[in-house]
Amino acid sequence: MESTPRPAVSIVIPCHTERRWASIVRTVAAAKSQTVAPAEIVLVVDHNPALFRRARRDLAGVTVLENLYAQGVSGNRNTGAFHTSTSLIAFLDDDVTMGPEWLATMLTAFADPRVVGAGNAIDPEWERGAPRWMPEEFLWAVGGSYRGMPTTMAPVRNVWSAGMVVRRKPFLAVGGFRTGFGKLGKQNRPEDTELCLRMSAHDGGHWMYVPEARLRHDVPAASSTFPWFVRRCYAEGRGKVAMAGLLDGSKSLGSEQSYLKSLPRAVARNLGLAARGRGVDHVLKAGGVLVGVAAAGWGGAVETVAARRAPRPVISAEVAR
Repeated sequence: MESTPRPAVSIVIPCHTERRWASIVRTVAAAKSQTVAPAEIVLVVDHNPALFRRARRDLAGVTVLENLYAQGVSGNRNTGAFHTSTSLIAFLDDDVTMGPEWLATMLTAFADPRVVGAGNAIDPEWERGAPRWMPEEFLWAVGGSYRGMPTTMAPVRNVWSAGMVVRRKPFLAVGGFRTGFGKLGKQNRPEDTELCLRMSAHDGGHWMYVPEARLRHDVPAASSTFPWFVRRCYAEGRGKVAMAGLLDGSKSLGSEQSYLKSLPRAVARNLGLAARGRGVDHVLKAGGVLVGVAAAGWGGAVETVAARRAPRPVISAEVAR
């Protein structure tokens, strides 16, 4: 018998397109299979009436809601989170799978009352296999955990919303995810990182990375091409500069600055392996690092110029009711 009962947790899964129906069904099934049963599984549909009707009809044992806010993943997640009443709220993307111990493993991070949230390791599930040129340091570009992240449970600045658990009280205190800032169409903004920074700043709490809890995240063939990689790095550069503009400027980018300092070692390591006869793939990976850094830097420069020329957009965190 456990000396301390586990806190109740609900799982929120945002979705937006019927093209992902098979993965939505798979993710919901994985959420239902957890050894720690969630109090509620909430699927939130982002302004897609046909998908909403289908989910309501075909997904038994799931609460299906429509996004109450402007289109975008931030409002979609907030709709589900504000509906729940549990002390912990878990977020999953609609294209992930995980084993039955995922939630139980994530909850171990909350034994420390100072922890405001936790995130898990993410393994890319490549539709056509990992590209030869993809550097391990850039797996974040496809939503995966990258080389250099902790290998045991450790405090981190931020985690990713593909697999995230938050304490309800600090999440509501900061108004949840910031609507108008996130993923929508070609726009890619780090709404999860921005949330993590606001929650930590609110009461001095911290986030934990739990690599023992793992998800598999789908990477379609279209997202494993080199042009897509360049566009994704460019978008990340723009997104992080935009995030800094909403918070405390360059101070919020300390993790990115440390990460950039580690990349010359990645280039040297891959070139060294290639020189020792380990294959041309390592030359390609070294080139991938250089191109990724250049694309992200260009994106950051473009966003900096755009921010100076444009009026500040109205972007707000919601207030839970």
